[in-house]
Amino acid sequence: MSNTRKKVLMFGWEFPPVISGGLGVATLGLCKALAPMADVQMVIPKSVPDFSIPHISLIGLNSFTQQELDILFTSENSFYRKHYHQNQHWDINPYTKIPEGEYIHQKFFSVFQEQVKPFEIDDLYAGDVIKKVIEFARIAVQFGLTQEFDIIHAHDWMTFLPAMELKRRTGKPLVLHVHSTEYDRSGPESKNWVYDLEQQGMQEADFIIPVSRYTGKICHTHYGIPTHKIKPVHNGIEAIKPMVRPKPFKEKLVIFFGRITMQKGPSFFVEAARIVLQQYPNVRFVLAGSGDQMYGLIEKIADYGLGDKFSFTGFLNKQKLNELLAIADVYCMPSVSEPFGLSAVEAVQYQLPTLISTTSGAAEVLNGALQFEFWDTHKFAQYIIASLQYEGLKNSVVESNAKSLQSITWEHCAAEVIKVYEELEPLN
Repeated sequence: MSNTRKKVLMFGWEFPPVISGGLGVATLGLCKALAPMADVQMVIPKSVPDFSIPHISLIGLNSFTQQELDILFTSENSFYRKHYHQNQHWDINPYTKIPEGEYIHQKFFSVFQEQVKPFEIDDLYAGDVIKKVIEFARIAVQFGLTQEFDIIHAHDWMTFLPAMELKRRTGKPLVLHVHSTEYDRSGPESKNWVYDLEQQGMQEADFIIPVSRYTGKICHTHYGIPTHKIKPVHNGIEAIKPMVRPKPFKEKLVIFFGRITMQKGPSFFVEAARIVLQQYPNVRFVLAGSGDQMYGLIEKIADYGLGDKFSFTGFLNKQKLNELLAIADVYCMPSVSEPFGLSAVEAVQYQLPTLISTTSGAAEVLNGALQFEFWDTHKFAQYIIASLQYEGLKNSVVESNAKSLQSITWEHCAAEVIKVYEELEPLN
């Protein structure tokens, strides 16, 4: 690769301080580490006044005024007509069910018939997310066409539309960063518009960067992407000084944090906890996070008569999460499908023994973690008990994971991404 710094036009959906989970944290970490090596323009739905990142050009589409948009759209693009419009008749009335494919085309039609107006978004994932994704793409494409760049780099399906369109328009190479897939979220039977968009994006990209070999295998096996296009790069994490906080009670504390959804396996955490409490009653369990399984699990725990042994905290900000990690004894990540699992690495920073499912990217980098099949709640439970009872085992897990931390850095991640960029040069 030449010594000239590459200009990267990057698209993200989450970005601090507007985040909902690990995607925003990972995007920020990579951007900051790339800054010394490349010129990065990060285009996101929503930026916050007075928030900036050194050496990163941060463009929130919510900051464009009507006048600025009118200038961008002096000649309306053919984005919709060229790639998404199908000459078919929609017989839409209150009594007909519209197949999803036709419904999505109707959304494109509606968005592209509207006069462009300032992009507004309060909650990144509330309301009609797909309509917001299409509106984001419409403006992001027009903005991108006014910029100079060498590489297009997009993070997850919400940003694939403008990235694909700009590749078609400019011929610039496209890199897709896959932090999570519809297969992870919904299982192997998920074949919907999001899945189709992910597959189309992966097919059109020059390279795909999954956050683990585990996710790379999913891209190959479930999306049909050839292995030569798949370049796994593990996430990193910023070094911290762990918070010190006295525990306010005598019992041991075992924690789960993440979305309370099928993908994250909270039901297996509850089942393992029930087994643990039959043998080791002097322990409490915490589920930190929110999601569609929360109320069902609360009812199940009540049916088991274990309500006094469990706490649900809801979503925790970084400060509250660190306070929880500071008093915990064991961390658990029983995910059904986990592309990486930054939360497991955060727990390692707090010197907690980590119990993680084999179906996770973190299992590839945390050499000391105790691993189990997510469905094997008996083995999971025995690992919890052993981690609480045997100091030697706990210390061994913690020490081995501490060594693994030395290579789990954003600087290492960025260096690997630059290597992928270098392979693009012949395509430029």
